[in-house]
Amino acid sequence: MASLISRLSLPEAVGLSLSVISPTVTAAFNITLVAQAAGPAAPLVFAIGSVAMALVALSFVAFAHRVAHAGSAYAYISHTFGSRMGFIAGWTLLLTYLGFTSGFAALVGSFSGAALKYFGIEVGHWWIAIGAASVLVAWWFAYRDMRLAGRLMLVLEAAAVAGIVFLCICILRQVQVDAGQIEASFRPSAKFNGWAGLGFGMVFSILSFAGFEGAATLGEETINPRRNIPIALLGTVLGSGIFFVFVAYCEVIGFGPHGIKDLANSQAPLDDLALRYATPHLAIALDIAAATSCFSGVLGGLAAAARVLFALSRAGLSSTLAGVHPVHGTPAPAVSLTAMLVILAVLLWGSFAGAGDFYSYTSTIGVLALILVYIGVGGAEMTEAWREQRPLWSAACVLGPMLLLWVLYRNVYPVPEFPNNLWPYVAVAWVAGSWALIRLRPVVTSAPLPDYW
Repeated sequence: MASLISRLSLPEAVGLSLSVISPTVTAAFNITLVAQAAGPAAPLVFAIGSVAMALVALSFVAFAHRVAHAGSAYAYISHTFGSRMGFIAGWTLLLTYLGFTSGFAALVGSFSGAALKYFGIEVGHWWIAIGAASVLVAWWFAYRDMRLAGRLMLVLEAAAVAGIVFLCICILRQVQVDAGQIEASFRPSAKFNGWAGLGFGMVFSILSFAGFEGAATLGEETINPRRNIPIALLGTVLGSGIFFVFVAYCEVIGFGPHGIKDLANSQAPLDDLALRYATPHLAIALDIAAATSCFSGVLGGLAAAARVLFALSRAGLSSTLAGVHPVHGTPAPAVSLTAMLVILAVLLWGSFAGAGDFYSYTSTIGVLALILVYIGVGGAEMTEAWREQRPLWSAACVLGPMLLLWVLYRNVYPVPEFPNNLWPYVAVAWVAGSWALIRLRPVVTSAPLPDYW
């Protein structure tokens, strides 16, 4: 059986999870969505979301202490519910990472175009070429050396976050905030339907954390995975949560108590705030930082998708895709096929949609699939805890899946407008495709379970 080489450390694992979450995208997009639903209480929404996602993360942490496997949720669910359900979970997780990678590639083109516009260069539809090129560069890194790729992802995310934090400090230094504004940021707003608006905003808050489990796909390549993978998972959730609350607060007070609707309707809140509280040069720098952060997301999503595909292929899906590069020790065939699928999606679908819509569509499909995986992992950990006679922990594990079921419900009802009403069906069709693959390759249902550590 092909084996990956264990030579990665904690920073590389953290880099992968952070790149898939891409905190910069939340600062640039998701906070405005939360503000539309909850108004000035956006920071409170992210604070509650951080606690909720920490509960979900604990299920992944518990499994990461037991199993180190490139398939992540595929291995976790296989251990509890058998190889058939594990394969379905892995196949569903693959859709998530393919969707995220495609969406991030589009944003690389979009943010690059925004930065070039300041220099009088109009990119137009060439964002598609820029996005496809970013996938090729990411393929080169992921194909050759995950140590270099992991460190690069961490550096790119750190640089982008540093630029946003600098803008936030500029805002805090210039805005005189009274006690009433601070209180408004951490209580439900009556003008935005109180707790009902807060609840709807939670959907976007939780989606901001999607992908934190990416480090788990490096389980077989990380030194001391029983220690480093749990730290990477939980540390990513907690660190991102603090960042989201802080940036949401700064954006709210930056637009002011009478500018919440402007924040909610802003297409580029970071640019607006940079022009107001700093200089146009910072706006350009933030666009460049956002582009590099999204490239990090392309690299992280590509690496995670390839490892899930590798794990499924090693279980019997494809002997060719289960190969490992003899020199680099990476799942090279899986990396290459994943990159080709993403480039095809960008070229074929991207030509019919703008970069923003393409990102919205592909990430929504990916998140819907990921919610199903999260529910499965939470249910598996609940079952494992019950088997180990830990009833209190088993009961606590119910909270994560219940919360995610509510989030899933809010994504499908009320029925979204066209074409967003189609994406749940796309996710369901992909999941149903796993049953067809099982019929074609029944060996996947009898694959050996991953070993416990």
